[in-house]
Amino acid sequence: MRLRTPGFVFSAMAFAYAFLYLPILAVIVYSFNESKLVTVWGGFSTKWYGELFRNEQLLGAAYQSLKVAAISATFAVVLGTLASIAIVRFGRFRGKSMLQGVLAAPLVMPEVLLGLTMLMLFVAMEQLIGWPEKRDLTTISIAHITFSVAYVVVVIQSRLKTIDRSLEEAALDLGARPLKVFMLVTLPLMFPALLSSWLLAFTLSMDDLVIASFTSGPGSTTLPMVVFSSVRLGVNPQINALATILLLLVIICVFVVSRLIRQEKR
Repeated sequence: MRLRTPGFVFSAMAFAYAFLYLPILAVIVYSFNESKLVTVWGGFSTKWYGELFRNEQLLGAAYQSLKVAAISATFAVVLGTLASIAIVRFGRFRGKSMLQGVLAAPLVMPEVLLGLTMLMLFVAMEQLIGWPEKRDLTTISIAHITFSVAYVVVVIQSRLKTIDRSLEEAALDLGARPLKVFMLVTLPLMFPALLSSWLLAFTLSMDDLVIASFTSGPGSTTLPMVVFSSVRLGVNPQINALATILLLLVIICVFVVSRLIRQEKR
């Protein structure tokens, strides 16, 4: 009997989807649970959403995480774009192999090791030049930029390699300056990669717990740190409500980005 029968394919697909999405569905359902016990259904209620929006600790941590993620994603895209252009468009130059190795290192380096090295760097800098005076959102952002750039370079570099150079050459032949060609020809062609790499860097920053734990200080707690510290004592229904809201935001962002990319391809 062949394995590629319709029944086997459907069963494998159903199992995969159930394995991936049933836990998420359970979180959404129990976010509307009346009971404080997340494993006991006590009736439908939205009170935990009200409790969530009155929880200043969670809201403050969410705001700080969003701010750090936006800053780190923006800087990572800018630096990653410059590095990708240097690697793809400038051919061979002194230090190119070292640059590629440095950019690829965060992809394979354990987060614990990366967080520890960043912590040691900030401590050494404070002793040498007096900055940073304390670990706060600035140090977290720098650490997130460091490892996000590696992922951005992978996305943008692959896009640059597929861009038709004849379009840029035609613009140069018509008298456009290199900067104008980059802004009006190359950059629009790179837009889907820039947008997807920004979202990837934003998601990585929002999701990070280990590196933020090493590089943060008092008053600079991010959302993953607050959630992790709270679930160690048991899952609070407010966490389910928070996860549902974040999931809704992700779905909206994915929908908007897919529409933008689809319009860009037309």
